Amino acid sequence: MTAAAVPLLAAALYVAATWRCRVPWPLARTATWLAGLAAVAAGWVLAGAHSDLRQHMAGHLLLGMLGPLLLVLAAPVTLALRALPVGAARRLARALRTRPARWLTDPLVAVPLNAAGLWLLYGTGLHTALVHRPALGALVSVHVLVSGYLATAAVLAVDPAPHRRGVGVRAGALAAGMAAHDVLAKWLYAAPPAGLTSVEEGARLVYDGGTVVSLLTAAVLWRRWYVSRAAVRPERGQPTGQATSRCTVAGSTSRPVR
Repeated sequence: MTAAAVPLLAAALYVAATWRCRVPWPLARTATWLAGLAAVAAGWVLAGAHSDLRQHMAGHLLLGMLGPLLLVLAAPVTLALRALPVGAARRLARALRTRPARWLTDPLVAVPLNAAGLWLLYGTGLHTALVHRPALGALVSVHVLVSGYLATAAVLAVDPAPHRRGVGVRAGALAAGMAAHDVLAKWLYAAPPAGLTSVEEGARLVYDGGTVVSLLTAAVLWRRWYVSRAAVRPERGQPTGQATSRCTVAGSTSRPVR
C-alpha cells in the first residue's frame, strides 16, 4: 500500500463507520476528519523536503500539529465504539483500559514524549541523516504524526480515556509542550543544522505556526471545559433539586456528541 492510499483508506473507513453508527453522527466531525487527513497528506509531502527547512517545517506543522488537532476533534474512538459490533466494541474498550493505553493517553507522558522526539530529531543531527535515507525519513514522519496525535488527544480528551486527568493538569501539559516547541524554534534559528536552506524562514515558521496551532488547541480545551461546567450548573431561577442540566437536555436531542 502506497502512502497516498493510507489517507483514502482512513477516509473510507470513517465514512463507512458513520453509516453503521447506531445514532446520528455529526457531519461536522466527518468534515473535520477529512480535513485532518488532507492536512496529514500535504504535511507528508512537505516534510520530505529535508534540505529546505521552510518546507520541512511547514510539513511538520501540518503532520504533527494541525492534522492531529483536526483528527482528534473528529472523535474516531467514540465513532468506533458506536459503530463496531458489541463484541468488538467491548474488546476495544478493554484495550483502552490496559496499562500501555493508560500511559499513552496521559498528558504527563504523551506531551513530553512528543516534545522529546522533536528535540531528538533536530538536536542530534538525525535530521541531517534523513536527507539521504528516505525510509528513515518516512519512519520519522510516522512518529511525528502518531506522537502529535497522542499528545493532542491526551490534552483535549475528546474520546473516552481511562483515568482522565483534570483540566488543570492538561492545560499545564499543553503550556509546557508549547514552551518546549518555542524554545526549539529559537534554538534552530540561532544554531541550525548544517547543510540546510531557508533556515531563518523555517525557524520563524515553526515558531509562529506552532504558536497559532497551540493557541487553537488551548481555545478548544477552554471551550470544552466551559461547556462541561455549564452543563452541570443548575438553571438560573430553579431550585437545585429540580434543576435540569444542559447535559441532560443535550442528551435527549438528536445531537449525540458535542
